[in-house]
Amino acid sequence: MPTPALPGADQMTLEDTVDYKETVRAVHQLIEDGVDAIMTTGTFGEAATLTWDEHLNFVATVVEAAKGRVPIYAGATTLNTKDTIVRAKAFQEKGVSGLLLGRPMWCECDDETIVSFYQDVAEAVPDLGIIVYDNPVAFKGKISSDVYARLAEIPSIIAAKCTSLGQAFWNDVEAVKGKIRMLPMERDWYEGWKTNPDEILACWSGAASCGPQAAVALKHSLLNGDEEKAQEITEGMQHASRTFFPNGEFKLFAKYNIQLEKIRINEAGYIHAGPSRPPYTKVPEEYAEGAREAGRRLAQLREKYGGKAVR
Repeated sequence: MPTPALPGADQMTLEDTVDYKETVRAVHQLIEDGVDAIMTTGTFGEAATLTWDEHLNFVATVVEAAKGRVPIYAGATTLNTKDTIVRAKAFQEKGVSGLLLGRPMWCECDDETIVSFYQDVAEAVPDLGIIVYDNPVAFKGKISSDVYARLAEIPSIIAAKCTSLGQAFWNDVEAVKGKIRMLPMERDWYEGWKTNPDEILACWSGAASCGPQAAVALKHSLLNGDEEKAQEITEGMQHASRTFFPNGEFKLFAKYNIQLEKIRINEAGYIHAGPSRPPYTKVPEEYAEGAREAGRRLAQLREKYGGKAVR
């Protein structure tokens, strides 16, 4: 989910930009509408632009609002291992279930650095589950299958947030041997499930912040073996995403990831995400309109599968 922002959060005058009232409402709504877990403070959760006080208070608010009904995974990525561990321990004190954890990104991490980073964090907070955030653009390269095989030996690493279903994904699935749940995004879930229904048992979804009803309906269709319904929902999800990626390019989208995600969420009308925070506030209008259209299409999907605008 995003970190909802108050009006004026795109300026430099507010000391605390988080809309805590909307945060509480959004957490309740997501849970009531059927999500199984909530991940916070990743890329469009704006971990990179929140102050530490904002970050900690927002995570604490999410945990308190959830009241143990679903697991909460908080993004703790920083530019170094020590600060990441400091954040992880602070989030643990607030009651999170685990971490959404990408790699430090100042320098590209080689394989040994990736493994040692995750080992060090896991050893520092052994009671927290870790979801690996494998974004090849943000973190300067994809995690290799060889590294995944080694990460699978760290017991607290429970899942990985993946970006595509190419051959590399299936190589990773083979490498982890069921010890890490590899998570495709929601519009790829059905294809992954068809290929390997015993392993591809869950997905992650940024689009769920536009309303999770379609993703929840997809989950139930897969649990019930209703492939016709799953195909229908998947086609709707794919249609909704077509205008979201500028020129169909993920690398170009990544330049404006935060802005486009928040524009899409605001247009869908399920969560009031507010403005994005500096410096990630500018985006070409053509790309912004593509995100707005994606939000409108997701709102239609939400209504089709049982939800209305709630704000």
